[in-house]
Amino acid sequence: MRMAKRLAGLVGMFKIGKQLFTSEGPRAVERLAKLEVGIFLDLKFHDIPNTVAGAVRAAAALPGVRLVTVHALGGMAMMRASATAIAGRKNRPKLLAVTLLTSMDEQAMRKVGILGPPVKRVVRLAQLAKAAGLDGVVASAQEAAAIRAACGSGFLIVVPGVRPQWASRGDQARVATPAAAIEAGADYLVVGRPITAAKNPRAAAEEVLREISASV
Repeated sequence: MRMAKRLAGLVGMFKIGKQLFTSEGPRAVERLAKLEVGIFLDLKFHDIPNTVAGAVRAAAALPGVRLVTVHALGGMAMMRASATAIAGRKNRPKLLAVTLLTSMDEQAMRKVGILGPPVKRVVRLAQLAKAAGLDGVVASAQEAAAIRAACGSGFLIVVPGVRPQWASRGDQARVATPAAAIEAGADYLVVGRPITAAKNPRAAAEEVLREISASV
């Protein structure tokens, strides 16, 4: 919460992932919502359709949640069930499908039986997500332009693995700078450790914003 207060006013949304949600649960969402900044609830739901539909419905009821993720590899039925679960909800969050994790490269994909270049697999998953009624996908900047061409201008693309030139890439394999991600067609950028691990997180966030401003 202390970090969030330091960054409030600089970011468009705060992301809550598995680590924070596992330790704090819905209380984390409720506390961040009080800062009046949108919340990206990135839990990557992946289970049978009925279970995921219930999880998405519960997530949509939490305060301040603007983006929710399911995993595209859960399949068409699961994604369609999750979209249907919140279809009639007023001011519902946007529902996104996570395609392939940015920590995976082509070699890592082959080891789990996913063959071919990442861009082809990601675009196919994005097309399935759109057909299932989802609002967009989470994908690396390396696939963003191909997704935009395949799925159109109204389909949201959220790009994680954003690493400014001065930041370490860490365990990420498919990364891009803020400028490159925007140029590729990203609607939202996810910038985590370059800010949260910095000695001065607010100064790091301001530097990222300068890079973004210079690219638009």
